[in-house]
Amino acid sequence: MAKAKSKKASRKPNPKPPKLKARAKPAPRSAAKPAPKKSAAASKPAAARPAPRPAARPAAPSEPRIPSYAELPVRAGAPAGSAWGVFGDRDEVGTINLLTPGRVRAAAGSIRTGKVFALNLPIDIPNPPLFTRQPHRHTVKSFPPPSDFVLDDYLDNFYPQASSQWDALAHVKHPMHGAYNGIPDHEMTGRGGTRLGIDNLARRGIAGRGVLADIGRHYAQIGKSIEYTKAQSIPLEDLEATLTAQKSSLRAGDILLIRIGWTSFYLGASDAVKEELARETVVPGIEGSQRVARWIWDHHLAAVASDSPALEALPKSGEQEFLHFHMLAFFGMPIGEMWNLEELAQDCARDKVYEFFLTSAPLNVPGGIGSPPNALAIK
Repeated sequence: MAKAKSKKASRKPNPKPPKLKARAKPAPRSAAKPAPKKSAAASKPAAARPAPRPAARPAAPSEPRIPSYAELPVRAGAPAGSAWGVFGDRDEVGTINLLTPGRVRAAAGSIRTGKVFALNLPIDIPNPPLFTRQPHRHTVKSFPPPSDFVLDDYLDNFYPQASSQWDALAHVKHPMHGAYNGIPDHEMTGRGGTRLGIDNLARRGIAGRGVLADIGRHYAQIGKSIEYTKAQSIPLEDLEATLTAQKSSLRAGDILLIRIGWTSFYLGASDAVKEELARETVVPGIEGSQRVARWIWDHHLAAVASDSPALEALPKSGEQEFLHFHMLAFFGMPIGEMWNLEELAQDCARDKVYEFFLTSAPLNVPGGIGSPPNALAIK
């Protein structure tokens, strides 16, 4: 694939300001004229007059142009299809840079009813934990008299990615090309340094327009099904068809939430099924492929999250690619997994509104590999 350089818009020089004209001499004063009669509107009390319209806000500056997937990479020596250097050579938050102040202000317009939906599962679900993780231990501590009215608590063996989570960019690196932005191993968190940790997202904060793609409900409506104990791959065409059926459009800087219905399945599953999933985590998810990566990048999404434990179908088979390599290592795009989208999806199905304002405040763990999202959707 030929490497194309990103084009910068040429700036035209500002035109010279017009010459000021000499002031005209003031006209001679004429004889005093009687004051004009007050209009009926002017004679009304102030309370009855219409309020003056506020001055129009100046238009937000245009957002910087982001190269298309075909134009990647923009930095010499970077891997094909990588966004290294797009947001700066030392950047550590990747596509979250797309959540500009202008886009956050515009996203606030998605709030219409004031309904709030918390998107975290309890930290003890799944139980038993998946991917060889272990359950945490929660201890409540009471103080002796005279302070016995005070309680404190602490967690032992806490895995921040055992339940609803964000993957930090340090979570997965490409096995051949390395971590996002070409950051060397010795600078990465857990490998000698502290870069690419979840604390980068925590310090910045995440807020913007969220869009739900309810694939699980769309499948039910068209007579298709998902086998939740199989590594069923949901093709890109079905993701697009879901958005079309919902009349949902995507904008640059959006956070896309994909519901396949895994949380609903898991909460209703037997203990035997949950034990089997803990032994071998086999889950459905979206198609892992370069064309899906291209689609995600060319929509210029800020992040993607799902109710699935891996976003993409696992384990991989055949020629499937690992979408985590594209998103985390190449794009610098955080991945959300095991989010609780059930109540939000039900409300979206009722009012047919699939956009909302989304906020997320990950834990500020220096060098952390992941974190509960602490995410809210506000409609």
